[in-house]
Order: sequence, then C-alpha cells, then structure tokens
Amino acid sequence: MIDNTLNPQDKSSILIIYTGGTIGMREDPSDQTLKPFDFSQIMEEVPELRKFACRIDSYTFDPLIDSSDVEPSLWQSLASLIGERYDDYDGFVVLHGTDTMSYSASALSFMLDDLEKPVVFTGSQLPIGRPRTDGKENLVSAVEIASAKDAAGHALVPEVTIFFDSKLMRGNRTTKVSAEDFDAFRSPNIPPLAEAGISIRYNDRLIRHPKEYGRPLKVQTAMDTRVSILKVHPGITPQVVSNILLGAETRAVILETYGSGNAISKDWFIRLLKVAGDMGKVLVNVTQCLYGSVNMDIYATGRRLKEAGVVSGFDSTTESMLAKLFHLMGISPDNAWVKSKLEENLKGEISE
Repeated sequence: MIDNTLNPQDKSSILIIYTGGTIGMREDPSDQTLKPFDFSQIMEEVPELRKFACRIDSYTFDPLIDSSDVEPSLWQSLASLIGERYDDYDGFVVLHGTDTMSYSASALSFMLDDLEKPVVFTGSQLPIGRPRTDGKENLVSAVEIASAKDAAGHALVPEVTIFFDSKLMRGNRTTKVSAEDFDAFRSPNIPPLAEAGISIRYNDRLIRHPKEYGRPLKVQTAMDTRVSILKVHPGITPQVVSNILLGAETRAVILETYGSGNAISKDWFIRLLKVAGDMGKVLVNVTQCLYGSVNMDIYATGRRLKEAGVVSGFDSTTESMLAKLFHLMGISPDNAWVKSKLEENLKGEISE
C-alpha cells in the first residue's frame, strides 16, 4: 500500500456528474420532503471541497433517474458524456443511486477503452444535508481520488471504480450487500484498490494501468440486452427452465448456480441446456456465493454443465457478467466469438 494526498501544486479539474440518487437530496424546510439540490452550488453544500486545489464543475442529468429505473440508455449517455468531456477534465465523479450502482460501474468499465483517467462512482445511504450523512465523506474522498496523480502526472487510479464507506473498489467486482449500513458494498474476490483513513492508502499492485499512455479514449456504446438470468433453486420446474433457456428473444443466459458451479443433475435439465446450446445460445455459469469462483471440473454436476456447452464465468459477479454480455453482444452477432471472450479477463472483472 502507498500513501498519497493531493499535492496542492498539481491543480486538477474534476467533473461531478449527478444522475440521481439519495446523495443529491436535501430536506425542504417548508414541507420536509426530499428534493434534489442545485449542483452548481456544490461548494456551498460541501465546503470541504474548497480545500482541494481543483477546479470542480458539475453536470446534472435531466430528468434525474432513480437507480431502480436505470436502464442501458443511461450507461450509453454517461459513457458518451465522459467521451465528450474527456479532454477537459482530469477525472470524473459519478453520483448515482446505490441500488444499481454496481451494474452501472460494471457497464462503464467495458464501454470505456484505453481509459487513462479515474471514473469514480459514489453515493450515500443518507441525503447529503442530513445529520450523520455518509454523503459528504463519500463525495470528498471520491473527488480526492479522482484528482490524485503520480509524479509523472498520471492518474493514480485510471479505472472505473466505486468509493463507499472509506473503500475504493473496482467497479466491475462489486455488489451491494446492505440496504441499511453505510458499508453497503463488497468486492468479494479482490481487496480494495484504496482505503481512506487519515490519508488515502493506494494498493498500487492491484490497480490496472494503461499498457501505453497517450492513446485516445474509445467509447463503445453498442449493446445487445437480450440476456436472461436463471437462478437455480430447489424445486425449479422444467417449464420455468424451458421458458428462460429457450425463449425466442433470449440470446444469452446467465446461470446462477450453487457453490463452485453446480446445478441440477437431472436429465431434463441437462437436455434443455443442450437444446439451448444447439440453438446457438450463449450459456455462462456464475456462482450464487458471494465469495469464490466457478470451477466446473471439480464435481460431476459441474462437468455435465460444461459438456452441455456452458462456459465458466469464474469469479465474475452477476452484475459484471450482465454488463459484459451486453457489451460483447453489442459488438458482434457471432455467439461463438462472444463465448470465447467471456472467459477472458477484459477489464479486471475476473481473477487471473
């Protein structure tokens, strides 16, 4: 771990993008309802930001989007906005509702190629104007991280990340685990990229850096969303499985399986998988467990899935795998190519 604080001599420019969510709300004194505040007045709301030697601008989506209503069109708008403003800023902080933040951060990680600047998602469990809010600390630390550079002037964390409750996590390795605690997110299979205490300690060995600096950002907004998720559970019926696997509008299916990638061993289940595979559908296996990885070579049930044409998602989260499929399927209509790419570590989403 290395310590770093923003050098006042290294003036950076940061764009705060508010998409919606709890962090941007404050209580209206007249009727006690929560309403979004004007982010052009962010310095008045969070005066702590004045202590940074940064130019901080803001952009607010109109209309604001509740995170439960987030759709791929928001990801496309976000990626395009970052692409348009990329040369004007040293880093980006995206304020987003918590419910779908892991999906959005995962999607942006695949959509932004040759990224050299931080894109830090954050939010809060309490509105920024409430006593005991976690919003101020999350926002201030996210801005500091988005501003941080090394001696050569390169961003310390040139990735799409989530900062929450003193931890900076790779966006496509996160999942929301609590609706009530400030510690709302986990990155189960990779440690934090940075941790904030008295100073911010960066775990540089885990951070992904460009292989070559100076390449222009490429924004890939094409998506194909014809993906279904089948959560394997005791008592699941052949009709339910058939409806999901063989649906005419389904191009790919994420199987959420038990343990290290195990599922039902009954002949009807394997037969339906083979039928789906013969139809050319992409079938990928992720575990329901919070920690650990799929390994279909350990048990006979896993091997049967592999023989039926199911590919491994290793330790991908469901959120990350969904975004990865949307992205890859948007690039190519060739399902064989998509399957071959699923087992590659494209943006740090799986462990090597």
